[in-house]
Amino acid sequence: MSADTDLMPIPGPVDPVPVPRAAVPRADGKVELIGLGKDAMRAELEHAGLEPKQAKLRAKQIWHWIYNRGVTDFDAMSDIAKTQRPWLKERFVIARPEVVEAQVSNDGTRKWLLKTHDGHEFEMVFIPDADRGTLCVSSQVGCTLNCRFCHTGTMQLVRNLEPAEIVGQVMLARDALGEWPSQPEGRMLTNIVMMGMGEPLYNFDNVRDALKIVMDGDGLGLSKRRITLSTSGVVPMMARAGEEIGVNLAVSLHAVTKEIRDEIVPLNRKYGIDQLLEACAAYPGANNARRITFEYVMLKDKNDSDEDARELVRLIRKYKLPAKVNLIPFNPWGGAPYECSSEERIRSFSNIVFEAGISAPVRTPRGRDIDAACGQLKTAAERKRKSREAA
Repeated sequence: MSADTDLMPIPGPVDPVPVPRAAVPRADGKVELIGLGKDAMRAELEHAGLEPKQAKLRAKQIWHWIYNRGVTDFDAMSDIAKTQRPWLKERFVIARPEVVEAQVSNDGTRKWLLKTHDGHEFEMVFIPDADRGTLCVSSQVGCTLNCRFCHTGTMQLVRNLEPAEIVGQVMLARDALGEWPSQPEGRMLTNIVMMGMGEPLYNFDNVRDALKIVMDGDGLGLSKRRITLSTSGVVPMMARAGEEIGVNLAVSLHAVTKEIRDEIVPLNRKYGIDQLLEACAAYPGANNARRITFEYVMLKDKNDSDEDARELVRLIRKYKLPAKVNLIPFNPWGGAPYECSSEERIRSFSNIVFEAGISAPVRTPRGRDIDAACGQLKTAAERKRKSREAA
């Protein structure tokens, strides 16, 4: 069984903003150093009793060991006095999310079922390609959005992931790929997409703080141009995301009419298509070199007609959006209310958008055999839980 934690109260299906809840302290009472910014790390060391000058020096040393060397044990920090290491161990920890299960797909996609320190499960996925490797990172345990095509969206939201748990996913992937000490060239993990479980803009502060560490030149050192944040359209937070995080934006559009988007992305009832596209047009930093990606899952007889494709082109032109469209063949799961569009229908849709001068690649489904494909993150966690309950 998962830990017995009350679900966060959710005001309603139209505007499911989770009520903020304080971070869950570790059972051992120690302070987790991963996920703390440089100043916060120094402040924690000072709060624990180090003199300000020494706290500043130690924070700099520990930061380097954590983010450049991947070290999780204070004993491995050779430039910190042996006598001080037990003191650090008593008070602080450098942890990773616990790995419950790791799977590898036939196509090389890797999926990890992870557990938080208070016993909740979530997933992350690594997708290798010839010229890049993309880590799909989760921001919440569960999700509130109830998008009807998405299996993850059928889960209840348990809690937001903390900065340590978001950064920890990147650290864990680096561990698995053998990418320590950190180096700018020759890495398999080159890109990050905030497209795992959850809506990142409903966990804004934690996602922002985590990504600042990921982008820090002294930290994990990934360029903001190699990070994409995906939202279902939390309009009030989009400008802040552009200003305070500054990464690439992807928007789960999935339909071009109010009726259909209301059905498959219920958040549309709160922030409609026009409102969403206005926010896209105002997104800081969007230009032809950094286009906004519109994600569009292809659902048979629902959103895949030639008329839908032409309306999509009209909307992108109306708002003068620097855009590309990712067409995503629907990934089936048990009990899903939709089917995937035919290859011919997807090709026709793509051609109409492409002929209008807008890039419209069809995403190759990856990791379907281990339920790691887009919209499938939930299956393993649920299956594991049910098998344990049955035991």
